Amino acid sequence: MILLILGVLLWSAAHLFKRVAPDARARMGDKGRGPIALILLASVVLMVIGYRMADGPFWWGRSPALVGINNLLMLFAFYLFAASGSKTWITTKIRHPQLTAVKTFAVAHLLVNGDLASFILFGGLLAWAVVEVILINRAEPDWTPAHDIPASSEIKAIVATVVVVVIVMLIHNWLGYRPWG
Repeated sequence: MILLILGVLLWSAAHLFKRVAPDARARMGDKGRGPIALILLASVVLMVIGYRMADGPFWWGRSPALVGINNLLMLFAFYLFAASGSKTWITTKIRHPQLTAVKTFAVAHLLVNGDLASFILFGGLLAWAVVEVILINRAEPDWTPAHDIPASSEIKAIVATVVVVVIVMLIHNWLGYRPWG
């Protein structure tokens, strides 16, 4: 369980570093991208290994209803993430689409994974995303979503969502998890 906790903490620290210590991060300049990327990679490896090795109490499992809700939330999460890279309608309504995607992803996974390791992993990512939004909104309180919404951007976001969902499904199946029930 320690690897999982360490992975979540490293992930959070690497992402929050820019918000908590902006001057220190600015002094690192572009040379800081490599070390931060390595820390993030290490955090993902630790989270995957730690989650796969974790063991602990189990409170609930998957049910057809929860799997269905999870899948709808995951489609929305992937769409939010894809939409954040292009100027889409949703990005005029949601200030932090990527972080909202992470929060949606975390809640979706908590619905179908009622064990301690899932609470640490997905609950930790949810907590990080909430803190990140709070820190960004404090640092930059004004937000004016002003951009055109070309139809091509919506189409790209939808296509990207479908492609990523298929890839993630295949990876989950390869790892032994059946995401669609």
